[in-house]
Amino acid sequence: MNNTTNPYEKIPVKVFNNSRCASVWIAGEISQIIKQKQAQQLPCVLGLATGSTPIQVYKELIRLHKEEGLSFQNVITFNLDEYFPIPKESLHSYYHFMHENLFNHVDIKKENIHIPDGTLIKEQIEDFCQYYENLILEKGGLDFQLLGIGSTGHIGFNEPGSSINSKTRLITLDRKTRADASSSFYGIENVPKYAITMGIGTILQAKKIIIAAFTEGKQKIASTVIEGAISSQYPATFLQNHKNTLFVLERASAQGLTRYQAPWLLEAQGLKGELQIKYDLSTAKKGVIWLSQKVGKPILRLQQEDYEDNGLLELITQIGQGNCGIVNLTVFRELSQIITGWPAGGRPDKLPESYFTQKKAISKQKIIIFSPHPDDDVICMGGTMKKLTNQGHEVHVVYMVSGNLAVFDFDALRFADVLKETQKMIGGNGEEFYEKVKKQIKEKKLGEVDGPDLAYIKTVIRRTEARSAALCTGVEEQNIHFLDLPFYETGKSTKRPLGDEDKKIVKDIILKIQPDQIYAAGDLTDPHGTHRVCLESILAVLPQVKEQLPNLNTLLYRGAWQEWELDKVTMAVPLSPDELYEKRIAIFKHQSQKDRPMFPGSDSREFWQRSESRNKETARLFTNLGFVNYEALECFVSLDVLLLLGEL
Repeated sequence: MNNTTNPYEKIPVKVFNNSRCASVWIAGEISQIIKQKQAQQLPCVLGLATGSTPIQVYKELIRLHKEEGLSFQNVITFNLDEYFPIPKESLHSYYHFMHENLFNHVDIKKENIHIPDGTLIKEQIEDFCQYYENLILEKGGLDFQLLGIGSTGHIGFNEPGSSINSKTRLITLDRKTRADASSSFYGIENVPKYAITMGIGTILQAKKIIIAAFTEGKQKIASTVIEGAISSQYPATFLQNHKNTLFVLERASAQGLTRYQAPWLLEAQGLKGELQIKYDLSTAKKGVIWLSQKVGKPILRLQQEDYEDNGLLELITQIGQGNCGIVNLTVFRELSQIITGWPAGGRPDKLPESYFTQKKAISKQKIIIFSPHPDDDVICMGGTMKKLTNQGHEVHVVYMVSGNLAVFDFDALRFADVLKETQKMIGGNGEEFYEKVKKQIKEKKLGEVDGPDLAYIKTVIRRTEARSAALCTGVEEQNIHFLDLPFYETGKSTKRPLGDEDKKIVKDIILKIQPDQIYAAGDLTDPHGTHRVCLESILAVLPQVKEQLPNLNTLLYRGAWQEWELDKVTMAVPLSPDELYEKRIAIFKHQSQKDRPMFPGSDSREFWQRSESRNKETARLFTNLGFVNYEALECFVSLDVLLLLGEL
């Protein structure tokens, strides 16, 4: 945990190693407030939030209640917001969320639970909002307010442009907010356009506020709110005016802060302690890349005054013996070595380094590419896959989950229709299956689990698309594997926790193939967290297979949702224009995800567009550092590097 304050951070910050530790700590803070009020024989008034961020907090509060006797008898709650209009029994209502994740599991009195009412008619809302405000005051005001933060910087549903003095009211949801929620509603068209929310003025009246942000996807908005200027465009920045607000982050979401992006700026001001920098090659890479981008110069043109003017004098003193040229050359050579067209090695000794050669590697490797969903492999590393197969390596692609949740019903019905028409020619009862699928679609309500036949045809669609894409990159058919890990197969966006059966399946496939190299997804900001769970399954079994595979090298890829920071990159694989086009064709094999995927997140671009944009942008960044002007680069980070940095 890190609680260092510095002049860049305008809201006090605590940083934990992971969201689990952070959530347990937050629950402990809430527990203390409840107990203090109990000792004073007073009610404890809590403002509560919904969404993915507080779920682990609520789980810990439930544990404290069941295992340590924490009572909620004196607790009065007021929820921040609710969609409008929405029935209470809807799986997407915050009324349902709060009862499912907290209230049904503790001894809180029903009459002490207050949630904005999404069932009102519009004419009743203004009076209800005034009633809600008055009731909070009548109960003594909020002793504590728990907040998450949206990608637009909203707290509650106070969207950009909200006033610092705003009160509980009906608001129109920003399209980006609705897009962020679309994965839970199975499409943005199903997300309500309105919500009832506590106002910023209401929130700021709370005696104590904790706002939390977890996962890599919250890096940018967290740093903007914590270090940026107060602005109604980022409503959470108004918390800078509150005297008792704490921002809780995990390491992944804190990386955008100056203390991590440019810690030398703090050290230059005499702020050391936990932030004291160890000047080594890793720090040199980070510092020189940052400096090059800041001053707009290639690495080899950086001068002494560039270092001195930007807090990096100590770097050239310790790494370059006072000579910035030594630092420049050291970092440039280090970065040069990570660029390779031979991702599994084996470059023929007499062959000049060529990134686009079709020559075979002199030593063949066994490789596993773990793909959480059926399209992550080609989206994130389709070009590298093609190089590996072209160079003669034995490439296995392992698809970890079925991905059937991401297929639209109309696509499933179309494929069932294809089956029906095909079986008219070859024999079989496709008509009966088609009618079953059609009936299950008709009877299914929003958010309900697909019927067995509908789920099956969706699995088949994703599986055949994945097989086609892998074959397109040169992977042999017998080397394509489908695990269908059990944690995913709930039929809902909410998954089971990672279990022993999941881990055993992953371990067995590794031991069966006996790879020299593993590629796994480090892109951990997908909407439902599937990538994170899949990576956890791999991390859990790697120590168990280490004895049999002592030289196993594990690399993580990104591309669908984010890209690696340059200073962490272990290997960068250049792609020619033709190779980039071939990668696009492989992605196009996933027709069910083309044009409009079920779960696009807040990025409106198609996955091939995101991937190409990130690959080209990475190439541009390398060019600006002084390297060759590549068309595109796919980047990878060694698992060992991330473990050393404490980022996994």
